[in-house]
Parts: sequence; structure tokens; C-alpha cells
Amino acid sequence: MTAPARTDRGSEELIRAEEPVLAHNYHPLPVVVARAEGAWVEDVEGRRYLDMLAGYSALNFGHRHPALIEAAHRQLDRLTLTSRAFHNDRLAGFAERLAALTGTDMVLPMNTGAEAVESGIKVARKWAYDVKGVPADRATIVVAADNFHGRTTTIVSFSTDETARRGFGPFTPGFRIVPYNDLAALEAAVDETTAAVLIEPIQGEAGVLIPADGYLAGVRELTRRKGCLFVADEIQSGLGRTGHTLAVEHESVVPDVVLLGKALGGGIVPVSAVVGRREVLGVLHPGEHGSTFGGNPLAAAVGTAVVELLETGEFQRRAAELGAVLREGLAALVGRGVVGFRARGLWAGVDVDPALGSGREISERLMREGILVKDTHGSTIRLAPPLTVTAEELAGALGTLEKVLTS
Repeated sequence: MTAPARTDRGSEELIRAEEPVLAHNYHPLPVVVARAEGAWVEDVEGRRYLDMLAGYSALNFGHRHPALIEAAHRQLDRLTLTSRAFHNDRLAGFAERLAALTGTDMVLPMNTGAEAVESGIKVARKWAYDVKGVPADRATIVVAADNFHGRTTTIVSFSTDETARRGFGPFTPGFRIVPYNDLAALEAAVDETTAAVLIEPIQGEAGVLIPADGYLAGVRELTRRKGCLFVADEIQSGLGRTGHTLAVEHESVVPDVVLLGKALGGGIVPVSAVVGRREVLGVLHPGEHGSTFGGNPLAAAVGTAVVELLETGEFQRRAAELGAVLREGLAALVGRGVVGFRARGLWAGVDVDPALGSGREISERLMREGILVKDTHGSTIRLAPPLTVTAEELAGALGTLEKVLTS
């Protein structure tokens, strides 16, 4: 790793210093990261931790991947921002390669995941009015309970998480919520006003919930038959995490629109995108949507480097191969502190016996043993290491989990 950053304050003092000046919208684990490389991070005192969260998939390629850092450095020396008032020389190549990687026609570049979701909602509604012929202001979008698509006011309007909703109304109308993994309920909710069905192929924040085989294919068939769009939120599940470029590929499904983010920025800059069919994204015209930073040259350069890494297939293969190691290790812990788990590629939701502690408490115990994870709800923790993690590092993390749960 690089030389330690100079600081005259230790972890405890830095944590205390945040309290009066930072809004309290997060409750982080009590670790203060100062340096990182690959799958490892160091705190300000020099203690090392294996990062088994990877920024909720934003760090799919590990911390400071050399190819991504080099791309960012090169672009920093040339041009960082023009706004979309002008063209820049990096955007066309980024869009061409991202469209080719995802098998789509067009790209709408944005910055954060929530912006991609908001953009996808706008595109779906515009398509419903311009193409499907839904009467003005009557378009509906069907979503799944226990979803997590972000925390903007529109997105929390169709959340079922009261923590995300309480105190933020009035809420945006136009959404219908059905149970996840329930095709009959979905079919009952879709009607002539439906612009789109918006779902996560795997529900990450809910605990890495994987739908039954055939669910995604059923959503695709239903939306095609009913004449509405299938919008897949692949912001956490996409770009190699599950062993394919996109999680929908596990069922050979091609949505009309895919939402991307997190890993698209390589853990360096926020980059997101809406990608999809020309007939859908083509409904947007100048002035109807935009972003000052969306598609900026630095983001396009880093995003292109991310696409280059994925074009080789190496990281998708690593996720699939190491995912087998992860599943095998977790299966050995069932009945020994683990009551159940769900895993696909290098992504798992692990249900710990509540008698052993909450997910937060288990995460804190693992932190003290040098492993960083994050809880979701109750006694569930999630594991999402960088796709650069080694089999030995993964085995070590699973051994530490066993120690924490059985000691």
C-alpha cells in the first residue's frame, strides 16, 4: 500500500469529530479507513481489514485497481468536465462499448444509482405517453415489495421500508407494489396504464433475495404480452457480481431497459447509466432530461476502463468460480450459527441465528477480527467481496465467520 496519510487524529477522535458536523443519516461501523488496495483496507492506526462489502458492489474491481487508476490519471491531465453543453472526446467511445457489453442500443449517462432509477422512471413514463398511448398523467409503474432503488422522494414513495419513508411525504403517485417473486400478483397489477415493471433481479438490501427459477423469464413474457416495459435495476447485481455481466443473464432474459451504477465508476467517480432499446430511450428530446456531470470526460474515461475489464470475461468467471467456494463455505456453517443463506456469484445474504446477536453485532465482531461486512435487516449480514479477492482470502474470511459464530 501507499505511505500512510498524515493525520494527528486517531480513529476514536475522528469518529467523535463527525458527530456535530455531519448529518446523522448513516450509522457506520466504528472503523476509520485511511488507505486501501485490492481487497484490503487500513485504518488510521494501520490495522488491516479484508473488505467483504466492496462498497455495495461499487468496488467490484477492488480498491485502486491499477488500470482504473491509470485511466483516471490520464484523463485528469487532459479534461475533467465540459457539461453536456458541448461534446467531449470520451463520451462516444464509452457509450459504444457499454451498449455493446450490455447488448443494448442506446445509453443515457448519469451519475448516481438513484439518478439512474429516476431517469428510468421518466423514460418509462414518456414511452407510455408517446408510444403506448396512455392518457396524460395516468401512467403507472409496478414495483416489488422490499425493494431498494434509492432514497430520493420519488423512490421512497414506492418503498415498503418505513425507515426510508417516515417523515418524507407527501409521496409521488403512480406506483403499484406487489410481492416479489409472485408472477400472479404481478399479472393482476398490470393493466392498460402500466408503463413498466421495475424490479431488481436480486433484491440486495432485502438480504440478497434470489427469485425462483423462471421468475425473471416470467416477468419478461408477461411484460411483452401486456405491452409494457421490463426495467431491470442491476445497480448492485450487474457488471460481474453474480458471475454474468448482468444478473438477468442467468435466465437468458433481455429487459427493455437496464439501470447500471456503482461498479460502473470503478470505485473512483460516481457513474451510472440507463441502457436500453432505441425505441425506448429514443423518446427523450433535448431539454427533457439532463445532468451537468452526466457523461463528463473523467467519468467516461473511467467507465470505459471498467467496460474494458469486463469485456475479457475474467471477472465474470472469477465471480462464478469463487462463488462456488463461497457457497460451499456457507453451507458448512448451516446449523453452526448460520440458519440459512442465499448466494449467487460473489454475493450472499447470510441469516445468523438471532440468539447469537443482531446483524450489526455480528458485523462489529467480524470487524474486530479484521473482516468488514454489513448487516441488512435483523440478524442477516451480506457478503460482497471485490471480484479480485483470492480463494485464500475468501477461505480466511469464512474461517473468521465460523470463529465468530462458534466461539
